[in-house]
Amino acid sequence: VRMLGDHENEFVDALSRDLHKPRFETLLSEVMLVKNEALFAINNLKKWMEPERVERTLTTSLDECFVVSEPLGVVLIVAAWSSPIQLCLVPLVGAIAAGNCVIINPPEITSHAAELLQRLLPSYLDNECYHVIRGGPGDLTDMVELKFDHVFFTGSGVDGGRVMKAAAPTLTPVTLVLGGKNPCYVDRDCDVSTAARRIAWARFQNAGQSAAAPGYVLCHGEVKDKLVQALRACLLHFYGPDPRQSGSFGRLVSSEHFAHVRDLLQSSGKVAVGGQVNEAERYIAPTVLTDVQEMDPIMQQEVLGPVLPILTVHSAEEAISFIRRQPKPLCLYVYSNNSKIISQMMECTSSGSFCSNDSILQTMMATMPSGGVGASGMGSYHGRYSFDTFSHKKSCVLRGTRIECVTYLRYPPYEDRSLSLMMWAGSLSRKSQAWCQIL
Repeated sequence: VRMLGDHENEFVDALSRDLHKPRFETLLSEVMLVKNEALFAINNLKKWMEPERVERTLTTSLDECFVVSEPLGVVLIVAAWSSPIQLCLVPLVGAIAAGNCVIINPPEITSHAAELLQRLLPSYLDNECYHVIRGGPGDLTDMVELKFDHVFFTGSGVDGGRVMKAAAPTLTPVTLVLGGKNPCYVDRDCDVSTAARRIAWARFQNAGQSAAAPGYVLCHGEVKDKLVQALRACLLHFYGPDPRQSGSFGRLVSSEHFAHVRDLLQSSGKVAVGGQVNEAERYIAPTVLTDVQEMDPIMQQEVLGPVLPILTVHSAEEAISFIRRQPKPLCLYVYSNNSKIISQMMECTSSGSFCSNDSILQTMMATMPSGGVGASGMGSYHGRYSFDTFSHKKSCVLRGTRIECVTYLRYPPYEDRSLSLMMWAGSLSRKSQAWCQIL
C-alpha cells in the first residue's frame, strides 16, 4: 500500500508508456485494486490463520481435531501483460499473507512496468524472500522447471499448457487464470442504453486488452439494431468523433499484437462502428462488428483488442446452446430485466464467473474468487481465496495415550461385536433430515 502511494505517478507513467493507458484506468483497475486487496488481507489475516475446528465422532470426542494453514514454500508468480501491475501484485498479496517466499516474473512486453516493479519492490520487501526476475516468454518453461512449490500463471491458454507441461515432471501444483472468449447475452427484455454503456466500457477500456471483458455479444434479433445504435452513441460520448485523439483511449501493446487484431478484424463480419487503424501508433478504433458467424476467424481466437463481434440469436435457449458449444469461458455476462432468464443462463452454463447487467465488476472484488474453469483455467485467487491457494491445509489430530475404552476395539483378533461398536462410535450423527432425504 505504501509503495503504491509513494510512487503512484510512476505507475501511471509506466502504464501510459506501455499501453497508452489513461490515468483514470490505471488508478481504478490497477492501483486501487491492489490497495484494496492488501488492506483486505491485513484486516482479515488473523481470522484466516486461525485453526479450523472440525466435527468429531464419539471415537475422537476427546481429541483436538483441526485444520491449519501452512505456507507452501517458494512460489512463482507469472503475470500477463494486459494489467501488469495488478496481475503481479494481487497474487503477491495472497502469497505473502500465507507466509511464502515469492519470485515474480512480470511480463517483459510491458517493459516500463516490469522495470518499475524490479526497482521498487526491493525497497519495500525483504530481499531474501521476494525477488523480481525478468525474462521473455522463451524463458518461461526453463523457469518453471526449476521446481517451485507452486506456480501461479495468468496468460493465454497456449502458454498455460506449456506451464502445466513444464511443471508436471516435478509434480508442481499450478494455478492457471487463462484467457478465452467471454460470452455476453443481451436479451430482448433489457435496458438497451444501459447495457450498451456497460458493455462498451468493459470491452473498450484499456483498448480492449482485458481477459475479463465481453468477448462477443449474443444479441436477441429484436434488439440488435437498437444495441448497435446505442453502442455507436456510447462510443461517440466516451471518446468523441475521433477516438485516436481521445486521452481516454489506449493503444495496443505491440506491433505484433496490433497486426494480429487487425487481421482478425478485417477477416470477419461487417464493420458497423469504427474500424479505422493506424499501424504507426498501434491504434485500432473501438469497433463493432455485425453479421459475424460462429466459424469466422474472430470467433476462433481470443481477441485482446477493441473489437466487439455481435451475433444474432432468437432466444435464451439458442444463446445457451451456442455458449455450451464453446470452451468454458473465464466470465459470462447477461443483460436482462427478466430474473428467470438470468437464472436460466447462470444455471445452464459453466464459467469461471457470472455477472448480470454489468461486466468485469465481479473480478474486481476482494471478497469473491477470480479464476477459470476448464479451458479458462484452474484454481482461483483474490482475498481469502488467494490465501488458500498459497496455503497447504494440514489435518491435525492431537490425542493422548491414556484412554483406550474405544480404541482397543479396533485391534485384532476381530470380532463382530467390536465391529458394531466401532461403527457406532465412528459414525457421524444425522443433523438434517431434509438433506438425508436428498441423499
